[in-house]
Amino acid sequence: MRQRKTWLVTGASKGLGLTLAKQLLNQGYNVAATSRDLNSLTAVLGEKSSQLLPLTMDLANEADVAEKLQMAIAHFGSVDVVVNNAGYGLMGGLEELTDAESRANFEVNVFGMLNVIRNILPHFRANNNGHIFNISSIGGFNGGFPAFGIYCATKFAVSGLTESLFHEVKPFGIEVTLVSPGYFRTNFLSEGSIVKPKREIEAYQNVRAVQNSHTDEINANQPGDPEKAAAVMIAVANMDNPSLNLFLGADAYQLAKDKMASVNVDLLAYEAMATQTSFD
Repeated sequence: MRQRKTWLVTGASKGLGLTLAKQLLNQGYNVAATSRDLNSLTAVLGEKSSQLLPLTMDLANEADVAEKLQMAIAHFGSVDVVVNNAGYGLMGGLEELTDAESRANFEVNVFGMLNVIRNILPHFRANNNGHIFNISSIGGFNGGFPAFGIYCATKFAVSGLTESLFHEVKPFGIEVTLVSPGYFRTNFLSEGSIVKPKREIEAYQNVRAVQNSHTDEINANQPGDPEKAAAVMIAVANMDNPSLNLFLGADAYQLAKDKMASVNVDLLAYEAMATQTSFD
C-alpha cells in the first residue's frame, strides 16, 4: 500500500511549481512534473525514476493532456493530487492588447487548466477521492491592477470555475482548493516569464507606470517566500475537509480584505435603490 500521495504538478520547471515539486520529492512523495520543455524540466528535477516522472505537456492539446495523465497513472498506479500551476502573466492595457494576445493568455491560463480538470476527474471519481489545487492569483479576487486586465480576467475565470468545481465534485469525495497567491519571489515577473504588449499606447502612462514598477522594482523583491508557500500547500493537501479558498501571503490577505471592504461600500451605496427591482 502506498504510504504517500502521488502529485501531478503542471508548470514545474520554474517558479512555485518547481519549488513545490522539489519539496514533494524531498519529502518522499511521488511526483509527475510537466513542462513544455522536457530538457529544462529534467535539468532542474532530474531524470525519470520510480519517484519522478518528468513529462512534456501541451495544455492547449487536450489529446496530449489526456495521454500524459494516463502515463502518470500507469507509472505510479494512481494520481492523488493535481496542481494546475502552469500559466503566464500578460501585461498591457486592454486597448493595447490584441485579440490574439488576449486569447493566448486565456488559452493557457484557463482552457489549458480545464483540459487537465476534465481528464483527471474520471480517475478521481473512480477512486472516490482526489484533490485539485487550481493556482489563481490575488489578481483573480482583486482586479485593481492597471496593466493586468487580461491576466486578472483569466484568474477571475479560474476562481469562478474553481468555486463551481468545488461544489460539483464534493459528492465524489474530491477536494478542491483555490490558491490565490500574492507576490512571491519567483521568476514570474522576469523576462521570459511575463509577456508585454506588442503595441504600447503613449496615452496610458498609468499602465506603463504599473508595468515598469512590476518589472523594475517589485521583481526580485517580492515579500513572499515560495518555499513557505509550497509547505502550506502540502499541509493543506493532508488536511481533512480543507476549505475552498487559500489566500497565500500577508499581502494577499490585505488585498482581499481591501476588495471586500470596497464591495461592501458599493453594496451599501446602491442598496436602497437596487433592491427595489422585484415585481410588485
